[in-house]
Amino acid sequence: MKYFLAIDLGASSGRHVVGYLKDEQIVLNEVHRFITGMDDTKDGKTWNIPRIFNEIKLGIKKAFEQYNNIVSLSIDTWGVDYVLMNEDKEIEPYYAYRNERNNNAYKEVEKIISFEELYKTTGIQFAPFNTIYQLYDDLLKGRLDNATDYLMLPSYFTYKLTGIKTHEYTEETTGAFIDVLKGDYAYDILDKLGLPRKLFKQISKPGTVVGELSQEIQEEVKGNCKVILCASHDTGSAFESVDVEDDSIILSSGTWSLLGIKNKVATVNEASLKANYTNEGGVGYFRFLKNIMGMWIVNQILLIEPISFDELANKLPHSNYKEIFDVNDESLVAPTNMKEAVLKLLRHNPPKDNIDLFASIYHSLAACYKEAIIELETILNRTFSSIYVVGGGAKNKYLNNLIEQYTSKKVVALPIEATSLGNIKIQMKVSE
Repeated sequence: MKYFLAIDLGASSGRHVVGYLKDEQIVLNEVHRFITGMDDTKDGKTWNIPRIFNEIKLGIKKAFEQYNNIVSLSIDTWGVDYVLMNEDKEIEPYYAYRNERNNNAYKEVEKIISFEELYKTTGIQFAPFNTIYQLYDDLLKGRLDNATDYLMLPSYFTYKLTGIKTHEYTEETTGAFIDVLKGDYAYDILDKLGLPRKLFKQISKPGTVVGELSQEIQEEVKGNCKVILCASHDTGSAFESVDVEDDSIILSSGTWSLLGIKNKVATVNEASLKANYTNEGGVGYFRFLKNIMGMWIVNQILLIEPISFDELANKLPHSNYKEIFDVNDESLVAPTNMKEAVLKLLRHNPPKDNIDLFASIYHSLAACYKEAIIELETILNRTFSSIYVVGGGAKNKYLNNLIEQYTSKKVVALPIEATSLGNIKIQMKVSE
């Protein structure tokens, strides 16, 4: 029996999942789960990278203890974030994409290059935390003076396991500095901004075999296997988990909601620009999708109001509160108190209790999905009949019912570890 280990790091939690083939079906078994989560520090919101890496090693060790024939492992994470390197030394702090520094950096970039020009070249949506803006902030503050590399997070953790540095295509595209037509760095843009070319190394595609675990890591985790590049942007792996019909939409529902399709060619035009649709790199296709604030809103309120999902499931159907707010409002990106931030958006007709508050969040998400689908069908001049919902949100029957009501599309909920499954599928192809 061949076993494959997916290390899937979301912005809220991480998990180690072992997959194997049984009766022509891929079986998944979670062996380790932990909190990732941003820290509030003197430098603003940052990642505790050493702690996360220790959890990665612990999970690998647990996997080797349970399975004696792990062929390979691969790491995926959220997009845009990275670690600056001076040769083999990290340059701290490890900024998180919700850090306040992003509020000004994109404005400085726009003094040199308009977003329209960036989009025309890269096909990537506007978000103030895109890597290109973060790197420009590093440039302005002198953090690039001694930098020899930047490593996107999955590449950084892969490097820490193997000693080999890589730049994986799907994750790199989230940076908004990859030419969407050439599949290589948009050097003209990098040069205009004064970002050093030496930082931008050769790009590798999903399925690349990086190497094996370093001797030091082997001794620590008590095992060895190949390390492979999956579609290391977690949405890239999530989209690999499911094969859908041409008239179907995929909704990857987690901390973020990613709604879109597998597109054979990039779509970059005035309509997609206006709708802020993005063309992220996929495995032989583009993920043409809209980024929508997802379970981040719910999870942040649950930290303040600890209501169980079972209680929500029982009480939400009895709420008649259907007030809608903009789930993508800037005030919800990184508020000190998410509940207060949402209530501020609902101040003209506030909910009477927490159940109504959550009902409003789910209604607002479904309404946003409806708007995004109308935009998608208009841009592509196509009609879609169904929505495949994958990830944690696929388990939310209340929200899935609302999606059907708002969009008039058939919802096919696949409550699977979509990202881990897509990660493992790529590893399996390599081992064939």
